[in-house]
Amino acid sequence: MQDFPLTITHLFRHGRRVHSDAEVSTYHGPDHPLQRATFGEIADRVDRLAAALTRRGVRAGDRVGTVMWNNPRPLEASMAIPCMGAVMHTLNIRLFPEQLAYVINHAEDKVIIVDASIAPLLANVFDQLTTVEHVIVCPSDDGATPDGLGATLDYEELLAAETVGFDYPDLDERSAAAMCYTSGTTGNPKGVAYSHRSTYLHALAGMSAQTLQFSQAERVLLIVPQFHANAWGMPYSAWAVGADLIMPQQFLQAEPLAALIEMTRPTISGAVPTVLNDILHTTPDADLSSLRYVLCGGSAVPRTLIEAFRTTFGVDIVQGWGMTETSPLAAVGWPPRDVAYDDDIDTRAKTGRIVPGVEIRICDDGGSELPWDGVAQGEIEIRGPWVTGSYYKDPTEEKFHDGWLRTGDVASIEPNGFIQISDRAKDVIKSGGEWISSVDLENTLMGHADVTEAAVIGVPDERWDERPLACVVVKEGSTVTAGDLRDYLTDRVAKWWVPERWAFVAEIPKTSVGKFSKKDLRALHENDQLVIES
Repeated sequence: MQDFPLTITHLFRHGRRVHSDAEVSTYHGPDHPLQRATFGEIADRVDRLAAALTRRGVRAGDRVGTVMWNNPRPLEASMAIPCMGAVMHTLNIRLFPEQLAYVINHAEDKVIIVDASIAPLLANVFDQLTTVEHVIVCPSDDGATPDGLGATLDYEELLAAETVGFDYPDLDERSAAAMCYTSGTTGNPKGVAYSHRSTYLHALAGMSAQTLQFSQAERVLLIVPQFHANAWGMPYSAWAVGADLIMPQQFLQAEPLAALIEMTRPTISGAVPTVLNDILHTTPDADLSSLRYVLCGGSAVPRTLIEAFRTTFGVDIVQGWGMTETSPLAAVGWPPRDVAYDDDIDTRAKTGRIVPGVEIRICDDGGSELPWDGVAQGEIEIRGPWVTGSYYKDPTEEKFHDGWLRTGDVASIEPNGFIQISDRAKDVIKSGGEWISSVDLENTLMGHADVTEAAVIGVPDERWDERPLACVVVKEGSTVTAGDLRDYLTDRVAKWWVPERWAFVAEIPKTSVGKFSKKDLRALHENDQLVIES
C-alpha cells in the first residue's frame, strides 16, 4: 500500500473539488438575508488567507489564534492555517481574562484573528500579551472599529490583496494542525495539540453511522462553537462529505436559534444540554421537524430533556461523550438494534456507546481493570489515534496510566459497550462510606416540572463526612419548596441520597464550555454566600 499522508490538506482538496457546490449559510439576524457561499468560494478565500498570513511572516509551526463566532471565517481559518503548515489555536471567548491571556502566551500565538464584535475581550488583555505580532480584525456588520488592539489589519482587505492558487506544502501527518485548551476548571487550562493525522481520522469517524452520520444529504446547524474542540469535529466531517453548513454567529439564544431552524431546515445539529433546555422552555411551539436528530454533549443529558424533546418537537436527542483531550468523539448513544423505538429512552439516557477507533476501560483506585458488567464502577481510561498522549508544554504525568488517558470520569460499562457515567471523580459524594452520584441526583431533580437547573455538591457533615447540598433554579413564579423536592426524590432515588440541605439560586454558575461549575458552587458555600435551607 502507498504511504499516503493523512492531512487536512487532503480533506480540503477533496471538498473543494468534489463538493464545490455545497453551501455555507450565515445568519445575520432576523432583519437580514442569509449570507450564502459555496465550498468552492470558501476554498478560494482559504487560498487568499494562507497567502496573507504567509506575507505577514507566519511559518510552519507558528500558532495563529482565532477569537470568532461560528461564521465562514473560522471555517476558512480551520483550512488555511493547518494546510500552510501553521497551527490554528481556537480561543475560548468565555475564558476569564487572566485565563485568556495565559493561553495566548502559553501557546505563543504569533497572530490573532478576531471578530470585531468580540474584540473588546481581546483588548481587555492585549497589554499582557508577549508574543502577538499582528491582530487581524474581521469587520462587523455595523462597520465598528475596535479600540485597544494597537495597529490592526483588516481581514477582508488582506484577502482582497491576494490571489487564488496558494502552493500548499507537503506536510508530516503527525505535525500539529490545531490547538485547543481545556476549560481550566482546576488550575490553568491545559493545551491539547491535534495532529493532521488525528484530525483526519476523527473526521472520518464523524461520517460513520455509529457517530455523526454525516453525508452530502445533510444540512448541519453548527451551534457548538469552534473553540469547543473544533466544534466537535463537525466542520471537517461536513467539508469532507459535502454537507451544507449553517452558521448562527452570535445568535445562540433560544428564540433566534428556533427561528433559524424554521428558516433553514437543518437535518442535524449539536448543542450542550443548557441550549436545548432553553429552546424547550422558551420556544415550545417552534417547528423543529426538519431535524433528524440533535447530538447533545458537554455534560449529562437529563432523561426528562430527551423525553420532552421527542414529545414536544418530535426530535430525537442522541447523547455523546468526549473531552477536549479526545478531539472529542469517544462515545455516541445510538440505541442498539434490539431496542424498539418506543422503548429506547433508557438507552438514549446513557452516556453513549464506545465508537470505533478508540478503546475504553474502567479502573479501580489501584489501577486494575474492572469488568464490563454494567455494575462495577471505576475511572474511565481511554486511548486511540485521536486521543492526546500529553499536554502541550505540561508533563502532568498523573493524567496518564500505561499509555491510557485518565479522564477523571467515574462510570460503569455494559457488555455491549454502553457507558454510564455516574460522576466526576472529584465530584463523587462519599457519605458514610457509600457513594452518591451527584449527576444522578441532578438529572432526577431536573425531571421535576418546576426545576430548570440543579447542581449537587458534597459538603462536610460531622456524622457522615459528606452530605449532598442541592442548588436549584426553579421556574419563574414557582412556589415549590425544599420539602416538595424531598418528597419528589423519595420514590426516585435511594433514601439516604436525599439531600438535607438546599439552596435556591437565580442561576447555576457555568464553566467556559457551559458545564455546571462545581468549583464555583463550593467557593460560594465556603464563603457563606449561599442561603441554605434544611
